Amino acid sequence: MAGSGSAAEGRSPGALSAPAGGVVRRLREWGDRAREIARRAPKPAWAIVAALVALAVLDAAFPPDLTRAEEASAVVLDRRGRWLRALPVESGRWRLRADLERTDPRFLERLVAVEDERFWLHPGVDPLAVARAAVQAAMSGRIESGASTLTMQTARLLEPRPRTLRAKLIEMVRAVQLEARFSKREILAMYLTLAPYGGNLEGVRAASLSYFGHEPESLTDAEQALLIALPQAPEARRPDRRPQAAASARRAVLGKLVRTGRLTPTAAAEAQDEPLPGRAPFPALAWHAAGELAQRAGRGEASIVSTIDAALQARLEPLAAAAARAQGLETTVAVLVVEVESRAVRAAVGSAGLSAPGGWIDMTKARRSPGSALKPFIYAFAFEDGIAAPDTRVEDAPRRFADYAPENFDRVFHDKVSVREALAQSLNVPAVATLEKVGPSAFEARLAGAGVELVRPRSDSRAAGLAIALGGVGISLRDLAALYAALGDGGIAKPLAWTEEEAARRRRERGRRLVDAKAAEQVLDILRETPPPQGFSPAALTRGRPAMAYKTGTSYGFRDALAAGVIGGHVVIVWTGRADGGARGGLTGRDAALPLLFDVADRLHAPPAAPRPIAPSSAPRALTELKPATEGPRLIFPPDGAQVQVEAFGPGSRGLALAAGGEGLSWYVDGVPLAPDPVSGRTIWRPKGPGFYRVTVVDAEGRSAQARVRVRGGA
Repeated sequence: MAGSGSAAEGRSPGALSAPAGGVVRRLREWGDRAREIARRAPKPAWAIVAALVALAVLDAAFPPDLTRAEEASAVVLDRRGRWLRALPVESGRWRLRADLERTDPRFLERLVAVEDERFWLHPGVDPLAVARAAVQAAMSGRIESGASTLTMQTARLLEPRPRTLRAKLIEMVRAVQLEARFSKREILAMYLTLAPYGGNLEGVRAASLSYFGHEPESLTDAEQALLIALPQAPEARRPDRRPQAAASARRAVLGKLVRTGRLTPTAAAEAQDEPLPGRAPFPALAWHAAGELAQRAGRGEASIVSTIDAALQARLEPLAAAAARAQGLETTVAVLVVEVESRAVRAAVGSAGLSAPGGWIDMTKARRSPGSALKPFIYAFAFEDGIAAPDTRVEDAPRRFADYAPENFDRVFHDKVSVREALAQSLNVPAVATLEKVGPSAFEARLAGAGVELVRPRSDSRAAGLAIALGGVGISLRDLAALYAALGDGGIAKPLAWTEEEAARRRRERGRRLVDAKAAEQVLDILRETPPPQGFSPAALTRGRPAMAYKTGTSYGFRDALAAGVIGGHVVIVWTGRADGGARGGLTGRDAALPLLFDVADRLHAPPAAPRPIAPSSAPRALTELKPATEGPRLIFPPDGAQVQVEAFGPGSRGLALAAGGEGLSWYVDGVPLAPDPVSGRTIWRPKGPGFYRVTVVDAEGRSAQARVRVRGGA
């Protein structure tokens, strides 16, 4: 986790509460020291020793109240340090724990110079400032200077009191107590956590983000001057409501910086001309995941560096919202993207938005039926146990397993099929028959050994049954992502990582063996052969695109539509449904979730990879016969109605390789002929821009085939 203290100090400046054992230890040390002094000192010094002991007892009995400082929020950052989300504290106040390591050092230097120039030297109370204030009050007959140090101001922010002489004396005592407990940097961090900046903003991070739109890591001269001026009169100087007063206060601070030699007159004049800011809302990317991380932050933790990629998250959230709107008013969507190597969660969309039905619920944590999404693991265990192989022939026919009689989704049976075909087509009877051989209890136990829990309905108190194969259990999307990541990592299961610190550990950990590497790769090979959704092109026909292994699932009553994919070193899980678990009419995983899975994969920018050859041991029945050539050319790519995505447009782009069956072929796009590539002899189409095109192929006899294609640019 990112912290705000230096290693030399041994703890974060945000770690605000001294352990109780430290107080006891300090009392013992003072007592031992007092006894030693009393033994050696003359009797008149005993009074001094007694006074010191009394002060130590009073300090331990009446410690400063650190409650307000402890009730501060950590800020959740993305993997590159960009703000994701923080949580408000009591009464909706944005009190964000300061992080000195992420705060402009020039600002810290100038703040001390203006507010408390001897901050690093005094013990909490500045005797010179007190003497100066007393002389000024005596000469003028009124208080002109409060002599407050930054430590005294921090004490006042911890325990607000009316501005009286008695309150000032208490602040002095509290300041000395704070200095005895914390380092100077810790006190400075505490002040910058509690300082008010107008409205419900507390702390320099909240003010910088709300007024300037960025963290206080790098601040302009004008921004620094405003942040120094605001805490002294936050409501009277609010730039969004009192711009003239804010400008005047900023000018006064800039003048002080010029007089102390920390700013040139020219730079001060330029800073004063800088427009005053308004106030902007706080970012809230990865709302559910970032909020969960903020809640589990340790006391004193100023920043949590998550594994989320803010750029990817920002692309996927509107994509999920659009998919939910297209599927009905009650629909919500959840998406997880996990990096296989480190198990780092790079994107976590918990819902279709807070305004959507059930949008406050994080559906990546909800346990829902996976439909057929667990079938790959049934076959993986069968391959490892020697029960079956990818080309083993199994029967797909009506069959009863005790009191359980599964049917295929389309209620059509296919007689004898290979296991490869059964998994690729998601046939139900072969999956149940294979699970019967593996053993449902053994299947459940193996998943539990990898840290994945399957939840059966409360009414079902029996042992695990064959209905597991078809989604008769509950599992979270997070656990499902962990399982598919194990397939992509040679069968090794590891927990997901939500912080960069956890991701670093996952890279070093050995993990748990879910299934052997050969069985995992065999399953992925089969899933790469699964037909793509309508309108999307197979990876093998798209230049530069990695092949994706994917599986869909649909629960009973169409309540859950799910798709899981392994592509380019990432796992993508997509779910659509209703947050309340209500049924939906006819929306399957293939229709409702798989197109979104492909859209998410397109936005991953996964590195290109050569597609694996599709090489079953025997031809599927649909390909046992070739159509006669007299029917004209057969357009293979792009198919009619396809949506294809390209990285760039124009003559310099990589383009798309067109493919068709036939003799003496000529290609046309919107009636314009395309010339074959002089080197490869293939016809490469380089679209000039996004939009719809008509692609035509004509053979030597003048017969033609056409496809209407939509071309999109890279996200």
